[in-house]
Order: sequence, then structure tokens, then C-alpha cells
Amino acid sequence: MAKAKTTIFYCTECGNESPKWQGQCPACKAWNTLVEAPKEDKRSLPSAKKILPGTSSKPVKISEITQEKETRISSGFAELDNVLGGGIVPASLILVGGDPGIGKSTLLLQTAKNVAAAGHKVLYISGEESLSQIKLRADRVGEFSDQIRFLCETSLDVISEVLKEEKPEMAVIDSIQTMFREDVPAAPGSISQVRESTHVLLGLAKGLGITIFIVGHVTKEGTVAGPRMLEHMVDTVLYFEGDHQDTYRVIRGVKNRFGATDEIGVFEMRGSGLHEVKNPSEHLTEGRAAGSPGSVITCVMEGTRPVLLEVQALVARTHYPNPRRTAVGVDFNRVNLLAAVLEKRLGLRLSECDIYINIAGGMRLSEPSIDLAIIMAMISSYTDKPLPERLVVFGEVGLTGEIRSVTQDRKRIAEAEKLGYEMCVMPKTNAEKLKNVSGIRLTGVSSLAEVSKII
Repeated sequence: MAKAKTTIFYCTECGNESPKWQGQCPACKAWNTLVEAPKEDKRSLPSAKKILPGTSSKPVKISEITQEKETRISSGFAELDNVLGGGIVPASLILVGGDPGIGKSTLLLQTAKNVAAAGHKVLYISGEESLSQIKLRADRVGEFSDQIRFLCETSLDVISEVLKEEKPEMAVIDSIQTMFREDVPAAPGSISQVRESTHVLLGLAKGLGITIFIVGHVTKEGTVAGPRMLEHMVDTVLYFEGDHQDTYRVIRGVKNRFGATDEIGVFEMRGSGLHEVKNPSEHLTEGRAAGSPGSVITCVMEGTRPVLLEVQALVARTHYPNPRRTAVGVDFNRVNLLAAVLEKRLGLRLSECDIYINIAGGMRLSEPSIDLAIIMAMISSYTDKPLPERLVVFGEVGLTGEIRSVTQDRKRIAEAEKLGYEMCVMPKTNAEKLKNVSGIRLTGVSSLAEVSKII
């Protein structure tokens, strides 16, 4: 008789199963994402149990559903509470991802300290550090109350029993890649172990009413390592971003079932741990050189929060046949597109120049409202004419050179006015709607020709 296959191939992007390896996933069409993992014996696995409290096997009307008033727990960080939608929701499963050494463990250790200091029972479980190593880091961030307990363990069976016995209000798992189940025939960190471990933690969070934070490592592409379905299983996905050479860290919500997404919180890494940055706009624009060509301030929306940032451009003639293009903090292809628009619509010979674009402060932006700021910074550097120091610029630029409107213009103007900026160049369609603004002078533009006249 033919020997039964003991392995199967999983797609790390969508979780699709395939009996043999293929270069392209047949489900999501992603390339080189299929990895080999042991095939699970369905007979040996425990039967599935209902993990969501309050669920019913019978369909009900919306009027028959009762809902308790939502009570959130403060993390002790206003920035983190803002990203979570107002605080920590009980019985939720939260995934925190980020590069190694960026400060994920430090952030969650400080959050656990703050929650325990407020009188809530907390359990911190580490699979990567010993108790003595945790104490070294804990001594750095301050004093801890007796409401927080520490455990070094990697077996999910042991952790499940401890959680059922201790019944904390909040638990931290650091990290999910070190956890394993004994009945899953795979190494810790594999797709099978990560998926099954998350299933167990999801059942514990919903069944026992425990808020569980999971630390997840990221791949070189910047996504959480393991199957992509991991992000679909949890309630909230947070990414901790930042440059190792910079002191600022940004935590960004990319999924949140209990609040808005794309909210950000800004922290500063110091010797005593992470500290909140109450006014990110002021911190990210300080140190700007006055009167320098190629520098302009723009205002972007990160979730519901307006943030002022400095856009820097350096346009220099080159003697080589292939000019260089470098973009830090913005999409490289978007910079090439805007350079082509400038060359076609205004006649600037940028094909003979090297172009370098940088977003000061280490932020990564994808909002199209920064197009006009990049355009004006490039023109300023090309003509060697500095822009006014107290100027704010925002707007989207189309391929025909038109300046398109952006959303939430009043919030952007209010943030610029609060920090003392006196002039704003913005899309003409937005400027016509804002007629009652007195603290800042608005200049509406509809094309690149009008922008070049201003400069």
C-alpha cells in the first residue's frame, strides 16, 4: 500500500493548504510563500470547543441580543490608549509586531506595570528571557507592584493551567514564536505551532475574560512572521516602528475591532524606558534649519490625528548618464512619478539631476496629500530658493499637474495654526470652503503653474 503523506504545504500569506510545493499559491497568487509543515492527524487533536462566550447555536434577532456596557482598562499611556480606541478592551487578543530590539518587550512591560499599579492582576509570561533578565529590564523602568507576576515558560499546556488557576485580568505572551503545544508534531515557531498556539490563546482570552497581548516577530518584509491568518484571528494588530538610530518610536494600529485603524502613538526611547511624546508635531519639526532651500513643512493625517512633518529634497546635477533617485520615508515610485510630472508640466530638466527625498524624524508616509510638499521641496532645491519658514503645504498632485483636494482640511489647518504657522498653500477647492479662518493666511492653488509662481 502507498505510504500516507505526513507533510503538507501551507501558504504563509493566506494559510491555504496544498499537497505539494508550488511556486505560486493557487489561492492568493503570491509567489514563493508555500512552506512545508507536518500534516495534522485530525483524530489525535482534541475536539473543537465553543470559545466565544454568549454565542448561541440558534439564529437570533438583533433586538434579542443583550450587550453589557463596555469598560476599558487604561494602559497608563495616553498614546497607546488612543491607538487602541480608548483603552484596553477586556477579553481581547492583541498582537504587537515589530523589528527585533525596537522596544516591544519594554513597551508591554511598562504597560503591565501601569495596569498592575491601577489594581489589576497581571501575568507576564516570557519564553525568551529568564527571570533574572526580566528583572534587569524591570529595574530600569521603575518599581513594580505585587499585582504583577512573572513566569518563564514555553509550553502552552502549562501556561493554560496557570492562566486558569491565576485568572489574571491581563496577560503578556513574549513571544508567540517560542510557544508550542505538545500534541502538534512541529518545532516551535513553525506555522503549525504558531497557528495552534494562537487558537489556544484565543480560547483562553474569550473563555476566561483575559486580555492577552501577544508579541510577534516580523519578517524582512515587515509583516508578522507566521501564517497571515494570525492577523485575522486576533482582535487588534499593532506595529511598533522606528529607526534603531533614532530615539522616536511609532506604534500604529493596522487592525482594531474596537476602534479606528491607522491611529498612531509616538514614544521616545530613553535610558529609563519608553516615554510618551504628547505633541508629535513639535518634536518632529524641531531642529529645522531656517532659510535652507529644499525644506518644507507638511501636515498629514495619521488616523484622526494631524501631524506636522518636514519634507526635505536635494536636487543636484549629475555627470553620470543614469541619475540617482533615493526616497526615505515615502514611496520611491511616487517620487519618480512626481519628478516626471514636474519635467513635463514645468519644463524642469530633472532627468539630468540626482533627486533625494527624506522625511525627517523617521516617519513612513503613504498619504497622497504629501505630493504638493514634495513638489515644492524639489522646485525649491532645483532653483536654490528657500521657502518661507512659517509655511505649511499639503495637497495631492495629478498626472496633468492639477492640485486635487484632500480630506480633513480643518484639522490640518488647526494643527498648523496651533504651532504658530502663518501661511498655508493648499488645494484651491479646499481653500474656498475654509472662509472663516483668521489666524493663518490660506493660499489656494489649482495647478503647478500657480505653485511655481509662489516659489
